[in-house]
Amino acid sequence: MKNKDTRALIVDCANDLFYRQGFEATSFADIAAAVGISRGNFYYHFKAKDDLLEAVIARRMANTSEMLQDWESAGEDPAERIRSFIQILIRNRDKIEQFGCPVGSLSTELAKLNHSAQDEAARIFTLFRVWLRRQFERLGRAADADALAMHLLVRSQGVATLSAAYRDAAFVDREVASMCAWLASETEPGASAPSSIHQH
Repeated sequence: MKNKDTRALIVDCANDLFYRQGFEATSFADIAAAVGISRGNFYYHFKAKDDLLEAVIARRMANTSEMLQDWESAGEDPAERIRSFIQILIRNRDKIEQFGCPVGSLSTELAKLNHSAQDEAARIFTLFRVWLRRQFERLGRAADADALAMHLLVRSQGVATLSAAYRDAAFVDREVASMCAWLASETEPGASAPSSIHQH
């Protein structure tokens, strides 16, 4: 296996284990075993766990950017693209029920640890926020686009958290349908700043 391929595989396995087990609970030995390499080979690529965390966050940033670009290309209109974001709760339901939202869970853990990478991890939320804001702007809601984007982020995170707590598929289906209905009401002609969203 080439060094470049080994490094990429280490990052892939670390990304998965950080999500399933948590960053702090995952050891170098766990990752080396998952990759199938020796500890010495592992240390050749990453000398410190924080270096690996940085690579994992960079991978998640790249994956998120690619996903948003795919939604941008596939969606015929901004509302359809926003629905792609909402429906990720259903597409990833099994994993979310078991491990929560990968973005939210890592951000929360790093905040609890007061880790220096917590701001970098939160940048993934910012990718979603900026992308959603742009979609609402295109729907003619420039004045409150950021508030609408944050409302969806907050609500989707709440659904993901309760999904992991209760593991209730019907709850997720209802909430996704409710968010889609909310989106329709906020994007129909003549819609203005919603009473449920407060500008700050």
